[in-house]
Amino acid sequence: MKNWKKNILAASVLLVVCAGIYMNWMYADAQQVADLTDLLDAEMVMSDSGLILDTNQPSQSVDTATDYFAAVRLSRQEARDSAVNLLQEAMAYGSDGDMQASSAQLEKIVQTALCEAQIESLIIAKGYSDCVAYMSDNGISVAVASPEGGMKNTDVAIIADITISQSGFGMEEIRVVEVQ
Repeated sequence: MKNWKKNILAASVLLVVCAGIYMNWMYADAQQVADLTDLLDAEMVMSDSGLILDTNQPSQSVDTATDYFAAVRLSRQEARDSAVNLLQEAMAYGSDGDMQASSAQLEKIVQTALCEAQIESLIIAKGYSDCVAYMSDNGISVAVASPEGGMKNTDVAIIADITISQSGFGMEEIRVVEVQ
């Protein structure tokens, strides 16, 4: 009877985490993104003519962009808090094997949050007004507030360089989204 309850709890934790990942995947898929695989390679980074960024998004006010970043951060934090709570419950009621698996998942969540925070801090330190990074197993998406005059090729290269150096992902796994 006790194993049955543990299995149900583990299954529900897994279901919630998978649902969160699916929702984030659907949200990221709906955004217009610049795929850096098409934009950057060793030769293109050095020339201004090689990089192209699609900026066919309608212009929005500064308050809307600020609201966007606040909403994304809040949503990301709520999803993480929910996953952490479920993992902590699984650790409290689980066996040693469940505790080790839950502990590893918690460590991964913490490392992901730290990496995203470092990327966001470094991009803001480069002079961009705001940004938010979302990391998954398949790659990382970075939404950056549009600088005055719009994003240029050099902006994409700077953001890509920061993201690659901090996350360990390759160029083909990075997406940059301009938020206007």
